[in-house]
Amino acid sequence: MYLHQNASAAIEELSTIQDMLRWSASRMNEFDIYFGHGTDNAWDEARLLVTHALMLPWELSPEWYSARLTRQERESVIALVVERIDSRFPAPYLTGQAWFCGLPFVVDERVLIPRSPIAELIQNEFLPWWQGEGKPQRMLDLCTGSGCIGIACAVQFPDAEVELLDISFDALTLAEENIQRHGLGHRVQALQSDLFAAAHGQYDLIVSNPPYVDAEDMASLPEEFQHEPALALAAGEDGLDLVRIMLRQARQYLSDDGLLVVEVGNSWPALEAAFPELPFVWPDFERGGHGVFVLQARELELLSELHSDD
Repeated sequence: MYLHQNASAAIEELSTIQDMLRWSASRMNEFDIYFGHGTDNAWDEARLLVTHALMLPWELSPEWYSARLTRQERESVIALVVERIDSRFPAPYLTGQAWFCGLPFVVDERVLIPRSPIAELIQNEFLPWWQGEGKPQRMLDLCTGSGCIGIACAVQFPDAEVELLDISFDALTLAEENIQRHGLGHRVQALQSDLFAAAHGQYDLIVSNPPYVDAEDMASLPEEFQHEPALALAAGEDGLDLVRIMLRQARQYLSDDGLLVVEVGNSWPALEAAFPELPFVWPDFERGGHGVFVLQARELELLSELHSDD
């Protein structure tokens, strides 16, 4: 009740974009909103919501801040911010859009909201770990969700063909929408698949942000994460249910110079303990993030031989 009373007063008393930004950030801090789906602080989250409600660009020039708003505009802004606080829905679900690798993607509750640090590796063209001749020509985005990783790879490597695989038909419907949005239907294909089931041939690059949240972390996730599909998050007691299978099968789908890149987040210590024979490389990220490993195809050969019947 207090929030709604405060919101009603804000509509009457505030007038500028600056007012809306300050009020929005203050209320989100007051109600202990969790940030982690594209922003990491109340001010940036306020900018995202306010500019969306006003149909303005997120990178708004400061001279706009003093612009006075109509009552209808104030009501639109306040309603969106109140919904963010009341529902604990992540902001990208409310706006219907998330950014990844500088590209916009349509998102909703069918898919995980794009936020993987793999974006930094894509923009660096997977160097220095990619050691093949020329650039990767055939790529696989496993557990693709919205398609953001595979689509971003296709944009970064304009001569490459990319396949997007996911077990969820709902996610693939959205991934197909994003493929068409970026005009990549001639090079990017989305297919329903239980991990590698629909994969064929060999790939120069296999990239994946699979479910990897362990049982303990699943039980303590902030409310915002509970709006995301559990299928895209939970992966058993130690978070490695799918990654174990991927490691044991990946070599047969990689070219000899191929590269496997997988995000496992907080489950990385459990992974190293489970596969001590593998020389995982864990890149550092300038823009934050952790828990992404890189393996060369040949480094997987012993493992694939040991588990050839899996």
